[in-house]
Amino acid sequence: MNVVDEKDPSHNTDQESLGFFGRIGLFYRQVVSELRKVVWPTRNQLTTYTAVVLVFVGFIIAIVSVFDLILTKIVFWVFG
Repeated sequence: MNVVDEKDPSHNTDQESLGFFGRIGLFYRQVVSELRKVVWPTRNQLTTYTAVVLVFVGFIIAIVSVFDLILTKIVFWVFG
């Protein structure tokens, strides 16, 4: 009943037979293979996305700073 099917991909013995450095080499080959499939953004897209992220981070910093200021004033008023 618990017979392992030899064609079952979950029991791949190829990676188990590789040594430590063989597995590291396999990992890096797979990483390079996946990175070749990536569609890299153009310089214009990269500039736009960077600007959007910086504006968003600045906005969040402003919101957190205002909340911090308000809560600081409340704490000093209550305990101060």
